[in-house]
Amino acid sequence: MVCIDGSEPDYHEQAIAHGRMPYLERLVATGSALTGDCAMPSFTNPNNLSIATGRPPAVHGISGNYFFDPELGEEVMMNEPRFLRAPTIFAQFAEIGSSVAIVTAKDKLRRLLGAGLQPSEKAICFSAEKADQATLAENGIEDVLAKVGKPLPSVYSADLSEFVLAAGVTVMEAQRPDLMYLSLTDYVQHKYAPGTPEADDFYAMMDGYFARLDELGAVLVITADHGMNAKSDDAGKPTVVYLQELLDDTLGHDAARVILPITDPYTVHHGALGSFACVHLPDGVDHAAVAAAVAATEGVAEVHPSADAAVRYELPADRIGDLVVIAERTVALGTTPSGTTCPHWTGRCARTAG
Repeated sequence: MVCIDGSEPDYHEQAIAHGRMPYLERLVATGSALTGDCAMPSFTNPNNLSIATGRPPAVHGISGNYFFDPELGEEVMMNEPRFLRAPTIFAQFAEIGSSVAIVTAKDKLRRLLGAGLQPSEKAICFSAEKADQATLAENGIEDVLAKVGKPLPSVYSADLSEFVLAAGVTVMEAQRPDLMYLSLTDYVQHKYAPGTPEADDFYAMMDGYFARLDELGAVLVITADHGMNAKSDDAGKPTVVYLQELLDDTLGHDAARVILPITDPYTVHHGALGSFACVHLPDGVDHAAVAAAVAATEGVAEVHPSADAAVRYELPADRIGDLVVIAERTVALGTTPSGTTCPHWTGRCARTAG
């Protein structure tokens, strides 16, 4: 399986229309091509783990890239296997003696997808981001750069995804695992709209690797984890609702806590700006009144109490605060203008998940 991060259908549809993906065009015509809804929130970690476990976030527990941990009383990345509440198909395949290989673009996802695996020649799990550091003891493979024949890619490049695909071909040629999962990065999708020359070049590159995996005899599944939408107007001005600023004006400075679950270390991708936010309210506050005030804000599409959001979107109620806020399609949610972490918003971050 190949997971194309952030790949809304329009990307491959445009590339096919422009003659850049002949293999995928044949696959769509002769195989099965389905369109489905992603898990919420529409970010990398929740959706990759939904793919890996076959369960929604309410069951596997990964409700974002980032959350407020009530046990620790602090905001933390949700990258550690201890946060995962369901076994992955990879670990269960390995348990019955099947060989498994997982290659991710970013190391944040490698630790979650590799949960329950004991690294060995039959259980390989490494990231392109840290391919130069892979060891037999930690990853089940070593000398990755030499084996793949490519230099270590920049995390902010299309090369990171190409490295994952090249590594997948290398592993398939050498070891033919029973189950292989290749998870790419959405650097290109954050930067370029569907049908642009840069996006088409990226999809053409992938098409060649898909064809090679097919030639090697793989039963190939290609999917996305989530889509991508423009979050700036025609002039390139970002369209952002700053929730922390709004709540500070309403309840007092830092009385409420806004968590943006899209937050991760890769700020050039999205600047921690997405369309889904969790709000933790102080004791004694009228939740319904706050929800109504936020819902009346231009650019906000939905506001739900956490109990309702947990049912509606199959989320773990203990990890999403008191309110869940969802923005309109072309609007991003932030904390405060000074809290926006991406200095390149009008360029690289003009598109974001959600």
